[in-house]
Amino acid sequence: MPEIFASGLRRAGWLAGLPALALTWASATLYAAPQIAERIEAAGAPVAAGTDTGTGEPWLRLEARGRDLLAAGEAPDVGVRDTVLTRLAALDGPRRIVSAVGLVETAAPFQWAAIRTGPDRIALEGSRPVEIGRRVLEARVTGALSPGTNLDDTARAARGAPPDFPSAAAFLAARLSGLTKGSRASLSDTVLSLSGEAVDVPAYEALRAALSDPPEGYSIGRVEILPPLVAQYRFAVEKTARGIVLDGFAPAASDLEAARREAQEAAVGTGGQVEDRLLLGRGLDPAIDPKGLIAYAFRLADLIQTGRIAFADGTISMTGDAIDGQAIPDAQALMRDARPAGVKAGAVALTARPLSPYRVTIRRTADAVTLSGHVPDARTRERILEALKPRLFREPVIDRTRLAEGAPPDLGEALAAAIPLVTGLADGAVTVSDRALTLTGESLYRESAARVPDRLAGALPPGWTGRAAVSARQPAERRDPETCRAEGAAAVAGASLRFPAGSTALTPSFYPTLDTLAALAKACPTLRLTVSGPADPAKAAPTPAAGPTPGEEAHPAAAEHAQVASAAKADVPAKADVPAKADVPAKADAPAKADAPAKADAPAKPVPSDQTAASGKPASAGGAAPGRKDAAGTGAARGDPPKKEAGKRDAVKKEPTGHGKAAAKKPADAPEEPPQDLPRLRAQAVVEYLLQAGARPDQVAPGPDGPAGPVAFALLP
Repeated sequence: MPEIFASGLRRAGWLAGLPALALTWASATLYAAPQIAERIEAAGAPVAAGTDTGTGEPWLRLEARGRDLLAAGEAPDVGVRDTVLTRLAALDGPRRIVSAVGLVETAAPFQWAAIRTGPDRIALEGSRPVEIGRRVLEARVTGALSPGTNLDDTARAARGAPPDFPSAAAFLAARLSGLTKGSRASLSDTVLSLSGEAVDVPAYEALRAALSDPPEGYSIGRVEILPPLVAQYRFAVEKTARGIVLDGFAPAASDLEAARREAQEAAVGTGGQVEDRLLLGRGLDPAIDPKGLIAYAFRLADLIQTGRIAFADGTISMTGDAIDGQAIPDAQALMRDARPAGVKAGAVALTARPLSPYRVTIRRTADAVTLSGHVPDARTRERILEALKPRLFREPVIDRTRLAEGAPPDLGEALAAAIPLVTGLADGAVTVSDRALTLTGESLYRESAARVPDRLAGALPPGWTGRAAVSARQPAERRDPETCRAEGAAAVAGASLRFPAGSTALTPSFYPTLDTLAALAKACPTLRLTVSGPADPAKAAPTPAAGPTPGEEAHPAAAEHAQVASAAKADVPAKADVPAKADVPAKADAPAKADAPAKADAPAKPVPSDQTAASGKPASAGGAAPGRKDAAGTGAARGDPPKKEAGKRDAVKKEPTGHGKAAAKKPADAPEEPPQDLPRLRAQAVVEYLLQAGARPDQVAPGPDGPAGPVAFALLP
């Protein structure tokens, strides 16, 4: 055996010594190396202890790596660093000194960050205040984290930290508790930022709440937190007797706001409230547009009185009571033909029941008037539209009503009574629920808003109850008299408002100045103003009073003031279009009276038709008496010959007179001369505009007639 053993050792050679060598190396590594490292660190400990700068802990950190000694930290200056490295080099234990010692610098901006690198690990980087010891700051940060979380701190001491830095660092670290791996919380001077993904819905909601209350002196900067990924994505719209309930998830904040906006609009029609249970959560199929899904769900919800529209597992379904019998096939058609891409059709379980309560709404905005709800028949619908349209200037009427039984018998009468009130508001709505009518909105004027409740109570049919909640859009502005007078003088000094020749119609150039004066009058109760209308220039070719030009129709008050001017002008007697000639032979069926001879060489004076009809007396010489016809066979006394008789008059005038003289010629289409009181009519048109725009009657009045030129304004004392 000894011979065999010896022979085996000879064949193995030096390999036989490897196990013994490995054992020796392991012993040295496991037992001797730690002892050597401890001795090296212990040798450098006095040097590190001498680097305390008043923070309670030394800035020098030593770590033994084998027989090498690693020195790290931030020295106050170069001299201190060199002194410390020299002392370390003089130690007997370390084989060599590896220096990672830096210098304390001023960081601008001062930046610090905490990064989640694992479920129970946080890395700190950037700069930390030199005034605060590393261990003190780490203890503050660790206290804000979940128990058992470890820190990897590589932050370097620097000057320039913002006030109360430890509180901001702890606030940011605490936010990382609800975020997944890779999330980052950072500070740049006094601005706090966050990025990452929430671990679940409660953590996301808690994070949103916490960000609304940052530490004092700090603000929230960029926040890029993804909502959590939910296992089962769902979305639901429920209609109840109390209003709208939103439930489920929305992928982004913009989708959340879109759903809430749709719910608010739907709740207005029912008079209910919105209960919001929506949460932010991801998990919707990328092929489905979230906003399209939300809009589609509310389209279906419009067809139910009460019930639920639910989306889950990629399928949308609806249950509940339909708004009317027509809604069931409408819902089936929407489910079949109008689903968003990626959405599957689910069940449509609707029942048709009598409407309770019976609702209809008329909503007025600056852009349109919208009818929604139900009416009993087409006749009631037409009655409502006929009452609306004459009261609107240019706003379109959008009819979204549906036919359904069960309406109060006098529904049309009640709505017709409320229409003048709602159309007189700047913004508002009339809502009917059975026999209860509610009027809400805003009026441009406080006085009008105060009169609405009494007018509504007196207009409703018997058996109806009415409630009005109308407020003034803006509180009355008041300015001191000196400012009012200065602004009024500036407004009229720069005004150059000119009427077209012979016209009393305001042109678009009037509106900016008049609107400014009206607004000033409302803010200045003591302001008094007179308006002097101008005459036309002498020898100017008369032009007929023109209606509003196309440009005038763009102003909301143009049509109304054109009517005012026309009505004022109608009060002035008009001249006859064609004066009658005494030497023109009358037709046989209309002989002239013997006691009314006409002059042979001069046209008769025209007699205004309204004066002739009012007095019942014959016209002056050359004019036709009441009931008589002139030579052309028309009622000249009325001043309104038909156009097709114009040719006959011209033919008669071209014939020679009985005295052998040629009759004076006058074209049938000669323009009408402007009235003699044209300045007064022009001043009245301007005054009416200012009154309609908000000025009080005691603030604006016509002044003396002015000469040719622009409209003249005068401020009274």
